Amino acid sequence: MDLFGNEISITQTLADKYLMCPTTVLNTRDPKWKELKNKWNKLGIKSEVGRENIKKNNANDFSRMQKYSENKKGVTSYISFNETNSTTSIFDPVICEIIYKWFAKCNVLDPFAGGSVRGIVANKLGFKYTGIELRQEQVESNREQALNILEVNNQPQWYLGDSEIILDELIPKYDLLFSCPPYMDLEIYSDLENDLSNMNDENFTTKYESIIKKSCEKLINGGYAVFVVGDLRDKKGYLKDFTGITKEAFKKCGMKLYNELILVTPVGSKAMTLEAGFKKGKLARVHQNIYIFVKP
Repeated sequence: MDLFGNEISITQTLADKYLMCPTTVLNTRDPKWKELKNKWNKLGIKSEVGRENIKKNNANDFSRMQKYSENKKGVTSYISFNETNSTTSIFDPVICEIIYKWFAKCNVLDPFAGGSVRGIVANKLGFKYTGIELRQEQVESNREQALNILEVNNQPQWYLGDSEIILDELIPKYDLLFSCPPYMDLEIYSDLENDLSNMNDENFTTKYESIIKKSCEKLINGGYAVFVVGDLRDKKGYLKDFTGITKEAFKKCGMKLYNELILVTPVGSKAMTLEAGFKKGKLARVHQNIYIFVKP
């Protein structure tokens, strides 16, 4: 109320209401994005823990695909995977917050769990997260971090094992399928036989499609599937159409492509190799794709 007892009208922008303006472009360079990210970093999420032994595939030069990462000091960057092993791809918690608030209702399923970020953010926001991860050290690290950040009665659930097997045991109750799968052989996560990251392209695609199919079977009708993916280069420097492989996998199991978001990412250390890559006709990739599918 003002001094005269009249109600004051406060105008709320769409960006205020939905974290970011709900358009097809998300810009991680936005000052508001950095503000939101700092908020999550203060919780103490350390998703790189449990990922120290991940190997970077150095078969390709600086033109290899890059993923959104941050170093041990928590400084966000967009790093090349042929740099030192001191950096590992880390999922951005702000992407989680946006996707959960835009598309989640209650139960979230993640068949390629990886680090702790997607699970901790989900439960912190009041959702119930179920993730499946192949590596024991990663699951143990995720559970330990969650106990340090969240209440004991509000813990994400991480299953240890092969998604292709564990998914058969889950009840179809999920309204959101949200994940960032291995970018084929860009990072080698383990030497386990059923690890997608150390398979050849043909075997990768077969198993990848199977996991997506089984994951979609656990979605309720009307549920969304959101995958963060990007293309990468093969050993000869040609682009692998990983985004196309992903869209085709969802199409095969009856899911409908509903939205496509472009995630604009920082140039970061890419600037150091940008010109050398361009001399070979290669453009610096400073975005990722976020595909949203719906189950009819």
